Amino acid sequence: MNKLYIGNLNESVTPADLEKVFAEHKISYSGQFLVKSGYAFVDCPDEHWAMKAIETFSGKVELQGKRLEIEHSVPKKQSLLAQYGTVENCEQVNTESETAVVNVTYSNREQTRQAIMKLNGHQLENHALKVSYIPDEQIAQGPENGRRGGFGSRGQPRQGSPVAAGTPAKQQQVDIPLRLLVPTQYVGAIIGKEGATIRNITKQTQSKIDVHRKENAGAAEKAISVHSTPEGCSSACKMILEIMHKEAKDTKTADEVPLKILAHNNFVGRLIGKEGRNLKKVEQDTETKITISSLQDLTLYNPERTITVKGAIENCCKAEQEIMKKVREAYENDVAAMSLQSHLIPGLNLAAVGLFPASSSAVPPPPSSVTGAAPYSSFMQAPEQEMVQVFIPAQAVGAIIGKKGQHIKQLSRFASASIKIAPPETPDSKVRMVIITGPPEAQFKAQGRIYGKLKEENFFGPKEEVKLETHIRVPASAAGRVIGKGGKTVNELQNLTAAEVVVPRDQTPDENDQVIVKIIGHFYASQMAQRKIRDILAQVKQQHQKGQSNQAQARRK
Repeated sequence: MNKLYIGNLNESVTPADLEKVFAEHKISYSGQFLVKSGYAFVDCPDEHWAMKAIETFSGKVELQGKRLEIEHSVPKKQSLLAQYGTVENCEQVNTESETAVVNVTYSNREQTRQAIMKLNGHQLENHALKVSYIPDEQIAQGPENGRRGGFGSRGQPRQGSPVAAGTPAKQQQVDIPLRLLVPTQYVGAIIGKEGATIRNITKQTQSKIDVHRKENAGAAEKAISVHSTPEGCSSACKMILEIMHKEAKDTKTADEVPLKILAHNNFVGRLIGKEGRNLKKVEQDTETKITISSLQDLTLYNPERTITVKGAIENCCKAEQEIMKKVREAYENDVAAMSLQSHLIPGLNLAAVGLFPASSSAVPPPPSSVTGAAPYSSFMQAPEQEMVQVFIPAQAVGAIIGKKGQHIKQLSRFASASIKIAPPETPDSKVRMVIITGPPEAQFKAQGRIYGKLKEENFFGPKEEVKLETHIRVPASAAGRVIGKGGKTVNELQNLTAAEVVVPRDQTPDENDQVIVKIIGHFYASQMAQRKIRDILAQVKQQHQKGQSNQAQARRK
C-alpha cells in the first residue's frame, strides 16, 4: 500500500468530505480515511494513484476554504530508510518551521552511521535531506544500541554521545572520537595492504577506526575517526603519526607532517582559554607550536575547527592528550547543562529549535534525576513566566533589533517570548539590557539565539568565547538559600555549572521585595545556573506552601 498524508484540513472535515473530493476528481483509494485533528491518512492501491493524488490535490484543491496538502506519509520514507538497516521506529515530528522532521531509530550504530553517510544530501521529492543524530533514550543499555546523532560534510560524528539517564555526566565514559585530518596520499599506508596495517592498529589499541575515504572525493585531506578510551585514542594517534612520518620520509613528499585534530567549534573557545592562556600552556608544556583554523572556514554542515600541532612525534602526541582532555571536559560540562535543560523541557533538541547549527552536539535524554537537583514536576505542570535580564555589548543592539525591528520580532515569535531592549543607563554605556519574559523553554530559545547572533556578527573575537552577564530576580527571603551556609550552595553552583554566580549581600530589595542574582558565563553554563537557581526557588515555594497548609489544618483541628 502507498499511504498518503493529507494536511491543512479544517477541524470539521469528516471522512465523508474526503471521500467526496476523491470521487469528484476520480482518484482511487482503498480502505477508509483516518481523520485526525487537522490532518488525515488514506491508502492508495499503488504508487501510480498515490502520485496522481499528490499531483491533483496538493496546493491546488480547496476543501472548506483551505488548500489540501498531500504527500507520502512516513511509511513511504521508511522504505528509503530500510535500505540501510532495520528501522525500529520512524515517526514524524511536528515543528514550527516549514521543514518536516522525521525521527528514526535503527537497530545498531553501524546501520545508523551508514544511513547518515548515504542519506545526507539525498534528493527526495526535489528536496535535499539533512540528516543528524538525535539522542537515543536507551543508550545506557549498551554501546551497540541504535545511536542517532549528527554528521557533517566529512562524515564525522558530532563530537558527543548521549549520557545515561539518571547518572551525573562526570561519571560517564565520554564517547568523543579522536578526529584526525590526514593527507590523502598517506591514507593507503595507514590502511595497509588488504587493511592489515589498520587492523593491527585497532587490535593493539583496542579501538574502532573509521577512515572516511569516500567523503569529499578529490580532497587533499581525509578525516579519520578513532573510537576508544582516551588512552586508546592517544595510542592510535601515535601509531598513525609514525606511519605518516615514515611514508613522508620514504617518498620524500614532505619535510614535516603536522598532527591535525578536528574539534567541534563549541569546544574550541574553552580549549583556547581567556586571552589564549590554555593553548599557550599546552604549547609550553609539550614544546609544540599549535594553530587553530579560522571561524570563517566553518559552515552549517562542517562545524569543526582544525587544530594543527607541529613538533616532534612524542611532543605532538603529548599535545593531543592535553587538547582532547580539554575537549572532553568542555563536552562533559555542556552535557551536564543540557541534561538539566532536557529534564526541564523533555524532547528539546538544540538543532530543532535552531539555537545552533544542526551539527551541534545532541541533547541527552532527560535524566530521571540529576545529582543535587530536585524534580521539576511543578514546572512541567504549568510553566511559570520568568523574567531574565541579559546584558549585551551596546554596539550589538542594532544586530539584535535588525532592520526595521525585523530580527527582534522574528526572535520574539520564534521563542514565544517578550523581548525588549532597555534604554542605556548613561549616554556612554558599554552594555545594554535585554529583558526577556517567558516560560523556561522560551528563555532557552531566546537567550540561545542572542548568544549565537553575537558570535555570528563577530562582536566577540575568533578566539573568544561568548560570555554574557545575566540577572534574575529572586525573593529577598530566598537569597540566603541561594547563597547557602557560609556560601556553600553558591560555591557548589559555580563548580557544577562553570558559571560565575554572584548574590550581592548589601542589596536593598526592590518594591517587590526582590534582589538580583548575577550569572556570568557561556550559554550552557548560564542556562544550567539559571535552572538550578529556579529549582532552589521552587523548593522554597513548595516548603512555604506546605507550611501554610499545615497551619491551616492545625487551625481546623
